[in-house]
Amino acid sequence: MTNENQAPREVDIAIIGGGPAGLAAGLYAARALRTTVLFEGGVLGGQIATSDRVENYPGFPDGVGGFELAMAMHQQSEKFGMETVYARVTDLQVLEDGRFALRTDGGGDFIAKATLVTAGADPVKLGIPGEVELTGKGVSYCATCDAAFFKNMEVAVVGGGDAAVEEAVFTTRYASKVILIHRRDELRAQKVLQERAFAAENMEFLWDSVVEEIHGDVAKGQVEAITVRNVKTNEVTRMPMSAVFIFIGQTPNSNLLEGIVPMDAGKHACVNAWMETPVPGLFVAGDVRADAARQVVSSAGDGATAAIRADHYITDHF
Repeated sequence: MTNENQAPREVDIAIIGGGPAGLAAGLYAARALRTTVLFEGGVLGGQIATSDRVENYPGFPDGVGGFELAMAMHQQSEKFGMETVYARVTDLQVLEDGRFALRTDGGGDFIAKATLVTAGADPVKLGIPGEVELTGKGVSYCATCDAAFFKNMEVAVVGGGDAAVEEAVFTTRYASKVILIHRRDELRAQKVLQERAFAAENMEFLWDSVVEEIHGDVAKGQVEAITVRNVKTNEVTRMPMSAVFIFIGQTPNSNLLEGIVPMDAGKHACVNAWMETPVPGLFVAGDVRADAARQVVSSAGDGATAAIRADHYITDHF
């Protein structure tokens, strides 16, 4: 696990992932006076960095920009001594002495007494024109986060599983109309969720259909319409729309944990209430863990919990 010309750096706590869970963990670990390194191979803040506005994070009555919040969290963590390495961790191994060896794709090799995996999860994309360009501008993967921005507007929800139906029902509190678009002719969600959806007065269902394009003014930052195709008749329809909420699955960034810790059917790591895995000194927090609430505030809480426990673990074992 060493570079040819350099021995691995030894640190107390390694944090893999720079989203809200990782940044909060870094703050708590650094304030505990542990040498703390956070690894981020993409964009600091994770999914919130692409959110135009966050209105459900405590302390910001008027909301806060997602990128702005991420940068503030990062600045605060580094103020107390956390170091950021802008590289992707490509390999994680448990050493015989209980420490962890981490290899990166350009930031060097490290050995840590405790490791926190806060790598998050990525929503499955439709992969259609307009989706990327309008993400954060009417295209969203979190109705709980963004539905309130579309009061009295007509919006679409794509998907037919538990998450799609649950979020669609939530969105009916704000939107004038919610159109749930599903490629099949029946929902896959639990019956109790289906009953709630069918009972919602301002929800409609568009069966056997897929969204093929999202239209909008990128400069103004707003979705304006969607193109929908019926998979049985191939009939194509353009529908005015103010927002598109997409729930067709989620891919946790848990590759490093495969074969090391138990996972659920969706490849999320299984942990206890302290974010501990069965491997001593290895913690998992945020969206990459099983049964996560998938909110900024809960991810930050996960990260803080994991860091506090990691600090105790190091005290007890090293």
